[in-house]
Amino acid sequence: MLTRNSSDVIVVGAGVVGAACAYYAAGSGLRVTVVDRGSVAGGTTGAGEGNLLVSDKEPGPELELALLSTRLWTELAKVLPPEIEYEPKGGLVVASHESGMAALKDFALQQEKAGVTAEEVPADRLHELEPHLAPGLAGGYHYPQDAQVMPALAAAHLLRAGGDRVTLRLGEEVTAVLTGVGGEVRGVRTSAGELHAPFVVNATGTWGGELARLAGVELPVLPRRGFVLVTEPLPRVVRHKVYAADYVADVASGSAALQTSTVVEGTQAGPVLIGASRERVGFDRTLSTEVLRRLAAEATAIFPVLGTVRAMRTYAGFRPYMPDHLPAIGPDPRVPGLLHACGHEGAGIGLAPASGLIIARWLSGDEPPLDIGPFRPERFASAAS
Repeated sequence: MLTRNSSDVIVVGAGVVGAACAYYAAGSGLRVTVVDRGSVAGGTTGAGEGNLLVSDKEPGPELELALLSTRLWTELAKVLPPEIEYEPKGGLVVASHESGMAALKDFALQQEKAGVTAEEVPADRLHELEPHLAPGLAGGYHYPQDAQVMPALAAAHLLRAGGDRVTLRLGEEVTAVLTGVGGEVRGVRTSAGELHAPFVVNATGTWGGELARLAGVELPVLPRRGFVLVTEPLPRVVRHKVYAADYVADVASGSAALQTSTVVEGTQAGPVLIGASRERVGFDRTLSTEVLRRLAAEATAIFPVLGTVRAMRTYAGFRPYMPDHLPAIGPDPRVPGLLHACGHEGAGIGLAPASGLIIARWLSGDEPPLDIGPFRPERFASAAS
Protein backbone atom coordinates (compact mmCIF):
# COMPACT_ATOMS: atom_id res chain seq x y z
CA MET A 1 0.00 0.00 0.00
CA LEU A 2 1.24 3.48 -0.85
CA THR A 3 1.87 5.80 2.08
CA ARG A 4 2.73 9.48 2.25
CA ASN A 5 6.41 8.62 1.79
CA SER A 6 6.03 5.96 -0.87
CA SER A 7 5.36 5.96 -4.59
CA ASP A 8 5.89 3.80 -7.66
CA VAL A 9 9.07 5.62 -8.68
CA ILE A 10 11.34 8.31 -7.26
CA VAL A 11 12.92 10.72 -9.74
CA VAL A 12 15.96 12.50 -8.31
CA GLY A 13 16.39 15.82 -10.10
CA ALA A 14 13.82 18.50 -10.93
CA GLY A 15 15.46 19.75 -14.09
CA VAL A 16 13.87 19.32 -17.49
CA VAL A 17 15.02 15.69 -17.90
CA GLY A 18 13.66 14.71 -14.49
CA ALA A 19 10.46 16.63 -15.23
CA ALA A 20 10.04 14.75 -18.53
CA CYS A 21 10.60 11.41 -16.75
CA ALA A 22 7.94 12.35 -14.21
CA TYR A 23 5.51 13.60 -16.87
CA TYR A 24 5.62 10.47 -19.00
CA ALA A 25 5.67 8.12 -16.00
CA ALA A 26 2.60 9.84 -14.58
CA GLY A 27 0.97 9.58 -17.99
CA SER A 28 1.54 5.82 -17.78
CA GLY A 29 -0.45 5.70 -14.55
CA LEU A 30 2.49 5.64 -12.12
CA ARG A 31 2.72 7.68 -8.94
CA VAL A 32 5.95 9.68 -8.98
CA THR A 33 7.91 11.50 -6.32
CA VAL A 34 10.38 14.08 -7.64
CA VAL A 35 13.04 15.09 -5.13
CA ASP A 36 15.68 17.80 -5.54
CA ARG A 37 18.07 19.45 -3.11
CA GLY A 38 17.27 22.80 -4.71
CA SER A 39 14.42 24.25 -6.74
CA VAL A 40 12.80 23.28 -10.02
CA ALA A 41 15.36 23.87 -12.81
CA GLY A 42 17.85 25.08 -10.21
CA GLY A 43 20.87 23.41 -11.87
CA THR A 44 21.91 22.97 -15.48
CA THR A 45 18.39 23.47 -16.85
CA GLY A 46 18.13 26.96 -15.39
CA ALA A 47 21.44 27.92 -16.98
CA GLY A 48 20.52 26.62 -20.44
CA GLU A 49 19.52 28.49 -23.57
CA GLY A 50 16.62 26.16 -24.34
CA ASN A 51 17.94 24.76 -27.60
CA LEU A 52 16.07 21.91 -29.29
CA LEU A 53 18.53 20.99 -32.02
CA VAL A 54 19.04 18.41 -34.71
CA SER A 55 21.42 20.59 -36.74
CA ASP A 56 24.51 19.93 -34.60
CA LYS A 57 24.23 16.13 -34.44
CA GLU A 58 25.86 13.65 -36.77
CA PRO A 59 23.96 10.50 -37.81
CA GLY A 60 23.82 7.99 -35.00
CA PRO A 61 22.08 7.29 -31.68
CA GLU A 62 22.00 10.89 -30.43
CA LEU A 63 20.46 12.16 -33.65
CA GLU A 64 17.79 9.45 -33.47
CA LEU A 65 17.05 10.59 -29.92
CA ALA A 66 16.91 14.21 -31.09
CA LEU A 67 14.54 13.48 -33.98
CA LEU A 68 12.19 11.64 -31.62
CA SER A 69 12.36 14.51 -29.15
CA THR A 70 11.63 17.00 -31.93
CA ARG A 71 8.34 15.22 -32.60
CA LEU A 72 7.56 14.98 -28.89
CA TRP A 73 8.27 18.69 -28.26
CA THR A 74 5.84 19.50 -31.08
CA GLU A 75 3.19 17.44 -29.28
CA LEU A 76 4.03 18.93 -25.88
CA ALA A 77 3.71 22.46 -27.26
CA LYS A 78 0.05 21.71 -27.97
CA VAL A 79 -0.77 20.65 -24.40
CA LEU A 80 1.57 22.81 -22.30
CA PRO A 81 0.82 26.52 -21.84
CA PRO A 82 2.38 29.15 -24.14
CA GLU A 83 4.56 30.33 -21.23
CA ILE A 84 7.12 27.66 -22.17
CA GLU A 85 7.89 29.88 -25.20
CA TYR A 86 8.16 27.00 -27.64
CA GLU A 87 9.28 28.49 -30.93
CA PRO A 88 10.01 26.34 -34.02
CA LYS A 89 12.12 29.13 -35.50
CA GLY A 90 14.75 26.95 -37.17
CA GLY A 91 18.52 27.16 -37.09
CA LEU A 92 21.04 28.70 -39.45
CA VAL A 93 24.64 27.48 -39.60
CA VAL A 94 26.97 29.86 -41.42
CA ALA A 95 30.44 29.46 -42.91
CA SER A 96 33.01 32.22 -43.27
CA HIS A 97 35.00 30.52 -46.04
CA GLU A 98 34.39 28.15 -48.94
CA SER A 99 36.21 25.34 -47.15
CA GLY A 100 33.80 25.66 -44.24
CA MET A 101 30.86 25.68 -46.64
CA ALA A 102 32.10 22.46 -48.24
CA ALA A 103 32.32 20.82 -44.80
CA LEU A 104 28.78 21.98 -43.98
CA LYS A 105 27.51 20.48 -47.23
CA ASP A 106 29.10 17.10 -46.51
CA PHE A 107 27.67 17.12 -42.99
CA ALA A 108 24.19 18.08 -44.20
CA LEU A 109 24.17 15.31 -46.82
CA GLN A 110 24.88 12.74 -44.11
CA GLN A 111 22.15 14.17 -41.89
CA GLU A 112 19.55 14.19 -44.67
CA LYS A 113 19.99 10.43 -45.08
CA ALA A 114 19.09 10.10 -41.38
CA GLY A 115 15.89 12.16 -41.63
CA VAL A 116 17.08 15.73 -41.05
CA THR A 117 15.84 18.56 -43.25
CA ALA A 118 18.79 20.74 -44.29
CA GLU A 119 18.46 23.51 -46.88
CA GLU A 120 21.51 25.08 -48.50
CA VAL A 121 21.54 28.89 -48.38
CA PRO A 122 23.94 30.54 -50.81
CA ALA A 123 25.80 33.66 -49.72
CA ASP A 124 23.52 36.02 -51.65
CA ARG A 125 20.43 34.69 -49.84
CA LEU A 126 21.68 34.71 -46.25
CA HIS A 127 20.23 38.16 -45.61
CA GLU A 128 16.76 36.97 -46.55
CA LEU A 129 16.87 34.81 -43.42
CA GLU A 130 18.98 37.12 -41.23
CA PRO A 131 19.06 40.74 -42.44
CA HIS A 132 21.68 41.82 -39.87
CA LEU A 133 24.33 39.22 -40.70
CA ALA A 134 27.80 40.50 -41.54
CA PRO A 135 28.62 40.72 -45.26
CA GLY A 136 31.14 38.42 -46.88
CA LEU A 137 30.03 35.07 -45.45
CA ALA A 138 30.40 32.09 -47.78
CA GLY A 139 26.89 30.70 -47.17
CA GLY A 140 25.11 28.42 -44.77
CA TYR A 141 22.51 25.77 -44.11
CA HIS A 142 19.01 26.31 -42.77
CA TYR A 143 17.56 23.65 -40.42
CA PRO A 144 13.79 24.21 -40.07
CA GLN A 145 13.46 21.44 -37.44
CA ASP A 146 15.49 23.36 -34.85
CA ALA A 147 13.45 25.06 -32.14
CA GLN A 148 13.69 26.70 -28.73
CA VAL A 149 11.88 26.73 -25.38
CA MET A 150 12.28 28.63 -22.13
CA PRO A 151 13.87 25.74 -20.19
CA ALA A 152 12.97 26.57 -16.59
CA LEU A 153 9.32 27.15 -17.45
CA ALA A 154 9.25 24.03 -19.62
CA ALA A 155 10.46 21.95 -16.65
CA ALA A 156 7.95 23.57 -14.29
CA HIS A 157 5.00 23.02 -16.61
CA LEU A 158 5.97 19.42 -17.36
CA LEU A 159 5.88 18.73 -13.62
CA ARG A 160 2.57 20.55 -13.25
CA ALA A 161 1.09 18.64 -16.18
CA GLY A 162 1.73 15.39 -14.31
CA GLY A 163 -1.16 16.36 -12.06
CA ASP A 164 -1.75 14.74 -8.69
CA ARG A 165 0.31 11.70 -9.71
CA VAL A 166 3.46 13.81 -9.25
CA THR A 167 4.61 14.86 -5.78
CA LEU A 168 7.43 17.41 -5.48
CA ARG A 169 9.93 17.30 -2.61
CA LEU A 170 12.17 20.35 -3.05
CA GLY A 171 15.01 21.43 -0.78
CA GLU A 172 15.72 17.82 0.19
CA GLU A 173 19.16 16.42 -0.60
CA VAL A 174 19.44 12.71 -1.28
CA THR A 175 22.08 11.29 1.08
CA ALA A 176 21.68 7.57 0.37
CA VAL A 177 20.06 5.11 -2.00
CA LEU A 178 18.24 2.49 0.06
CA THR A 179 18.55 -1.14 -0.97
CA GLY A 180 17.12 -4.45 0.20
CA VAL A 181 18.89 -7.65 1.20
CA GLY A 182 19.28 -8.64 -2.45
CA GLY A 183 20.76 -5.28 -3.41
CA GLU A 184 17.56 -4.07 -5.06
CA VAL A 185 16.44 -0.45 -4.75
CA ARG A 186 13.81 0.34 -2.16
CA GLY A 187 14.01 4.12 -2.04
CA VAL A 188 16.24 6.99 -0.93
CA ARG A 189 17.17 8.75 2.27
CA THR A 190 17.02 12.53 2.16
CA SER A 191 17.82 15.30 4.58
CA ALA A 192 14.15 15.17 5.59
CA GLY A 193 13.77 11.39 5.99
CA GLU A 194 13.22 8.26 3.93
CA LEU A 195 11.21 7.97 0.72
CA HIS A 196 10.24 4.51 -0.51
CA ALA A 197 9.78 3.16 -4.04
CA PRO A 198 10.95 0.09 -5.97
CA PHE A 199 12.55 2.30 -8.64
CA VAL A 200 14.85 5.34 -8.47
CA VAL A 201 15.69 7.44 -11.55
CA ASN A 202 18.97 9.34 -11.53
CA ALA A 203 18.12 12.55 -13.38
CA THR A 204 20.63 14.73 -11.58
CA GLY A 205 22.45 15.97 -14.68
CA THR A 206 26.00 17.07 -13.99
CA TRP A 207 25.80 15.48 -10.55
CA GLY A 208 24.75 12.10 -11.96
CA GLY A 209 28.05 10.51 -11.00
CA GLU A 210 27.57 11.52 -7.36
CA LEU A 211 24.13 9.91 -7.14
CA ALA A 212 25.41 6.80 -8.93
CA ARG A 213 28.13 6.44 -6.30
CA LEU A 214 25.51 6.61 -3.56
CA ALA A 215 24.04 3.51 -5.20
CA GLY A 216 27.45 1.85 -5.37
CA VAL A 217 28.16 2.20 -9.09
CA GLU A 218 30.35 4.43 -11.24
CA LEU A 219 29.03 6.72 -13.95
CA PRO A 220 31.70 8.97 -15.53
CA VAL A 221 29.76 12.25 -15.63
CA LEU A 222 31.95 15.36 -15.54
CA PRO A 223 31.04 19.07 -15.48
CA ARG A 224 31.81 21.10 -18.59
CA ARG A 225 31.42 24.81 -17.82
CA GLY A 226 29.86 27.26 -20.23
CA PHE A 227 29.02 30.98 -20.12
CA VAL A 228 26.16 32.85 -21.78
CA LEU A 229 25.94 36.60 -22.36
CA VAL A 230 22.46 38.17 -22.23
CA THR A 231 21.79 41.49 -23.96
CA GLU A 232 19.22 44.16 -23.22
CA PRO A 233 15.78 43.49 -24.77
CA LEU A 234 15.79 44.22 -28.49
CA PRO A 235 13.47 44.14 -31.48
CA ARG A 236 13.84 40.85 -33.31
CA VAL A 237 17.30 41.47 -34.77
CA VAL A 238 18.15 37.73 -34.72
CA ARG A 239 15.40 35.54 -36.16
CA HIS A 240 16.91 32.05 -35.90
CA LYS A 241 19.46 30.25 -33.81
CA VAL A 242 22.59 31.23 -35.73
CA TYR A 243 25.93 29.61 -35.17
CA ALA A 244 29.29 29.26 -36.86
CA ALA A 245 30.35 26.02 -38.51
CA ASP A 246 33.04 25.33 -35.88
CA TYR A 247 30.38 24.97 -33.19
CA VAL A 248 29.63 21.41 -34.32
CA ALA A 249 33.28 20.42 -33.91
CA ASP A 250 33.42 22.00 -30.44
CA VAL A 251 30.34 20.06 -29.33
CA ALA A 252 31.94 16.79 -30.43
CA SER A 253 35.35 17.57 -28.93
CA GLY A 254 36.55 15.82 -25.79
CA SER A 255 39.12 18.49 -25.00
CA ALA A 256 39.20 19.91 -21.47
CA ALA A 257 40.65 23.19 -22.74
CA LEU A 258 38.66 26.36 -23.31
CA GLN A 259 36.79 26.43 -26.62
CA THR A 260 34.52 29.17 -27.89
CA SER A 261 32.39 29.21 -31.03
CA THR A 262 29.75 31.71 -32.07
CA VAL A 263 26.14 30.98 -31.14
CA VAL A 264 23.60 33.82 -31.28
CA GLU A 265 19.84 33.68 -30.89
CA GLY A 266 16.97 35.96 -30.08
CA THR A 267 14.21 35.16 -27.62
CA GLN A 268 10.50 35.91 -27.51
CA ALA A 269 11.10 38.11 -24.47
CA GLY A 270 13.57 40.29 -26.38
CA PRO A 271 17.11 39.65 -25.07
CA VAL A 272 19.66 38.04 -27.35
CA LEU A 273 21.60 35.08 -25.94
CA ILE A 274 25.27 34.80 -26.91
CA GLY A 275 27.41 31.69 -26.47
CA ALA A 276 29.01 29.26 -26.53
CA SER A 277 32.00 28.30 -24.44
CA ARG A 278 33.17 24.91 -23.17
CA GLU A 279 35.86 23.97 -20.68
CA ARG A 280 36.36 21.35 -18.00
CA VAL A 281 37.33 23.16 -14.80
CA GLY A 282 35.34 21.15 -12.28
CA PHE A 283 32.55 23.07 -10.57
CA ASP A 284 34.44 26.38 -10.60
CA ARG A 285 31.95 29.22 -11.17
CA THR A 286 34.58 31.97 -11.26
CA LEU A 287 33.70 34.62 -13.83
CA SER A 288 36.09 34.50 -16.77
CA THR A 289 36.55 37.86 -18.48
CA GLU A 290 38.57 36.11 -21.21
CA VAL A 291 35.58 33.93 -22.10
CA LEU A 292 33.20 36.88 -22.11
CA ARG A 293 35.58 38.90 -24.28
CA ARG A 294 35.78 36.06 -26.81
CA LEU A 295 32.01 35.55 -26.88
CA ALA A 296 31.34 39.25 -27.47
CA ALA A 297 34.00 39.57 -30.18
CA GLU A 298 32.84 36.48 -32.05
CA ALA A 299 29.16 37.47 -31.87
CA THR A 300 29.76 40.99 -33.19
CA ALA A 301 31.88 39.59 -36.03
CA ILE A 302 28.80 37.73 -37.30
CA PHE A 303 26.21 40.32 -36.20
CA PRO A 304 27.89 43.77 -36.27
CA VAL A 305 24.64 45.36 -35.05
CA LEU A 306 25.31 43.83 -31.62
CA GLY A 307 28.43 45.98 -31.26
CA THR A 308 26.31 48.87 -29.95
CA VAL A 309 24.11 46.74 -27.69
CA ARG A 310 24.53 46.49 -23.92
CA ALA A 311 25.14 43.14 -22.28
CA MET A 312 22.91 43.14 -19.20
CA ARG A 313 24.19 40.03 -17.45
CA THR A 314 26.03 36.76 -17.83
CA TYR A 315 25.56 33.35 -16.27
CA ALA A 316 27.45 30.09 -16.09
CA GLY A 317 26.22 26.51 -16.18
CA PHE A 318 27.70 23.03 -16.14
CA ARG A 319 26.95 20.61 -18.95
CA PRO A 320 27.00 16.94 -17.88
CA TYR A 321 29.80 15.61 -20.07
CA MET A 322 30.23 11.90 -20.81
CA PRO A 323 33.37 10.46 -22.48
CA ASP A 324 31.51 9.20 -25.56
CA HIS A 325 29.14 12.20 -25.73
CA LEU A 326 26.08 9.99 -25.27
CA PRO A 327 23.79 10.16 -22.23
CA ALA A 328 23.07 7.27 -19.89
CA ILE A 329 19.40 6.35 -20.27
CA GLY A 330 17.72 3.24 -18.93
CA PRO A 331 18.06 0.58 -16.24
CA ASP A 332 21.37 -0.12 -14.54
CA PRO A 333 21.79 -3.92 -14.28
CA ARG A 334 24.33 -3.46 -11.51
CA VAL A 335 21.62 -2.24 -9.10
CA PRO A 336 18.12 -3.64 -9.75
CA GLY A 337 15.59 -0.84 -9.70
CA LEU A 338 18.10 1.94 -10.46
CA LEU A 339 17.65 3.83 -13.72
CA HIS A 340 19.64 6.70 -15.18
CA ALA A 341 18.63 9.65 -17.35
CA CYS A 342 21.63 11.95 -17.25
CA GLY A 343 24.84 12.88 -19.06
CA HIS A 344 23.20 14.73 -21.96
CA GLU A 345 25.92 17.41 -22.03
CA GLY A 346 24.51 20.55 -23.70
CA ALA A 347 21.57 18.76 -25.32
CA GLY A 348 19.52 17.80 -22.26
CA ILE A 349 16.70 20.26 -22.86
CA GLY A 350 16.28 19.11 -26.44
CA LEU A 351 16.59 15.40 -25.60
CA ALA A 352 14.45 15.48 -22.45
CA PRO A 353 11.13 14.21 -23.90
CA ALA A 354 12.64 11.16 -25.60
CA SER A 355 14.66 10.38 -22.47
CA GLY A 356 11.57 10.64 -20.28
CA LEU A 357 9.54 8.48 -22.65
CA ILE A 358 12.24 5.78 -22.63
CA ILE A 359 12.23 5.70 -18.82
CA ALA A 360 8.42 5.61 -18.64
CA ARG A 361 8.16 2.83 -21.22
CA TRP A 362 10.68 0.71 -19.30
CA LEU A 363 8.91 1.29 -15.99
CA SER A 364 5.60 0.28 -17.57
CA GLY A 365 7.04 -2.83 -19.23
CA ASP A 366 6.44 -1.46 -22.72
CA GLU A 367 8.75 -1.47 -25.73
CA PRO A 368 11.15 1.48 -25.88
CA PRO A 369 10.54 3.99 -28.69
CA LEU A 370 14.01 3.32 -30.13
CA ASP A 371 17.09 1.18 -29.56
CA ILE A 372 18.47 2.13 -26.14
CA GLY A 373 21.54 -0.10 -26.37
CA PRO A 374 23.96 2.78 -27.11
CA PHE A 375 22.80 4.57 -23.93
CA ARG A 376 23.37 1.64 -21.53
CA PRO A 377 24.54 3.08 -18.20
CA GLU A 378 26.97 0.23 -17.57
CA ARG A 379 28.78 0.55 -20.92
CA PHE A 380 31.86 2.13 -19.31
CA ALA A 381 32.34 -0.59 -16.70
CA SER A 382 34.34 -2.95 -18.96
CA ALA A 383 36.69 -0.16 -20.03
CA ALA A 384 37.42 0.72 -16.41
CA SER A 385 38.14 -2.88 -15.37
